[in-house]
Amino acid sequence: MSIKLNSGYEMPLVGFGCWKLDESKASEVVLDAIESGYKLFDGAQDYGNCKQIGEALKKSPVPREKLFITSKLWNSYHDPKHVEEACDKVLSDLGLDYLDLWLIHFPIAQKFIPFDKKYPPGFTCSLEDDKFHFEDIPLAETWKAMKSLAKKGKVKSIGISNFSGALIQDLLRGCEIKPAVLQIEHHAYLQQPRLIEYVQSQGIAITAYSSFGPQSFLELKSKKALDTPTLFAHDTIKTIASKHDKSPAQILLRWTTQRNIAVIPKSNNKKRMIENLKVTDFDLSEEEMKEISKLDKELRFNDPWDWDKIPIFI
Repeated sequence: MSIKLNSGYEMPLVGFGCWKLDESKASEVVLDAIESGYKLFDGAQDYGNCKQIGEALKKSPVPREKLFITSKLWNSYHDPKHVEEACDKVLSDLGLDYLDLWLIHFPIAQKFIPFDKKYPPGFTCSLEDDKFHFEDIPLAETWKAMKSLAKKGKVKSIGISNFSGALIQDLLRGCEIKPAVLQIEHHAYLQQPRLIEYVQSQGIAITAYSSFGPQSFLELKSKKALDTPTLFAHDTIKTIASKHDKSPAQILLRWTTQRNIAVIPKSNNKKRMIENLKVTDFDLSEEEMKEISKLDKELRFNDPWDWDKIPIFI
């Protein structure tokens, strides 16, 4: 199954997320995912594993045109004069001629760091200390540079990630090309129904990341995640999983895909990879969908306010 984007292209409804894929295992894991049937691979400059993903794509038995490759512009390359340079770097590392989808990773413009100084430039984009360093680059200017890449054919579709409704509305007021996709943190503990309603009403597709809630942030030793009960063990999710003879992960993914929201789960285990891919061949009842909707806590794990009081979601 797929979602028809406003750019005219089809995006698979279920993809494979490459965030936190260890460099030493990334190539092998991505090859396993391709063999398991995944077509969409979601990466980013900041993940630091583009070259390893590129190695897997070179060995892929699936033709390039059958795959959907997403990557993201990191915060330190928002200045229009660096956007194409950043995209070219990703294409080179991946060994590709074009990307299917190129997203602005965060609506945050950080200090530029030349590729030969440090790449990826790191979370704070700093060479001299561990503090965040910013640049005054309007999002509209970055978006114009993103648009030029689509017109040149280096990317087929352009989109955004981690944007709030107000930022999206402002971007739409002046853009020639609408974002094709919005990627957001979305799970049973953070549902954002108004944002989803607004974005879908504008003809913009949505991709959910961290569909399993706190599970995605345990590796980062997030205190908020460690203190939050796992969705896999929640009574509501376990009961519904038992009724359908499915895993809790499959129930969480189906709750999302059943609302035409794409998902990008990650697993290093091939059995679970295949399991996560099989989430469109059954339906949850209306009552089950409502029961999961009741779990919303507006609990955000990936919040820039926690990094450096960056006010995206306040």
